Amino acid sequence: MPAPAMTVPLDISFETIFQHAPVGMCVSQHRVIHACNDALAAMFGYAAGELVGQSFRVLYPTLDEFERTGARIVPIMSAKGVYSDERIMKRANQELFWCHVSGRSLIHDDPHAAGIWTFEDLSAKRPVTAELTPREREIAALLVEGKTSKLIARQVGLSPRTVEMHRAKLMRKFSASTSSELVHRLVGVTG
Repeated sequence: MPAPAMTVPLDISFETIFQHAPVGMCVSQHRVIHACNDALAAMFGYAAGELVGQSFRVLYPTLDEFERTGARIVPIMSAKGVYSDERIMKRANQELFWCHVSGRSLIHDDPHAAGIWTFEDLSAKRPVTAELTPREREIAALLVEGKTSKLIARQVGLSPRTVEMHRAKLMRKFSASTSSELVHRLVGVTG
């Protein structure tokens, strides 16, 4: 007969859960970090608490990417209340890395007013291996989501032909001969 399991009384607060979550987490107000856990600060190369009061802008490679991503999030969060994608982000030391970002709006009719966000560093399985322009990073992230050139064009406000031009540049940079091979290289699958 197995020994009875020991139970340890747990007095765990929401603050403890937040601080010790295995992913980076933050609470935002109008795209400013209101609170964040140590995992988020460490992932982006900041000291604990250093990101509090900072705009999400500091986590993006460029201002343009920060603004375009913010605009892209609004209609999706307005419709669903949640948003998730994989994108290239920037650490404090300027290193770029792939990150899975998920968020939930706390105010339905104003998605940026208040939200809860999680960040997962994907760099161990998906390194950034090529110098990409901001637009190429945006297109790459949407290709990874499985979107077609026509859908990407509609989503980012470009012509399908321009998206195809960016896809062709990405294929050259990643030495991919097919779109499928490009996506595999973007997500770090080799062979």
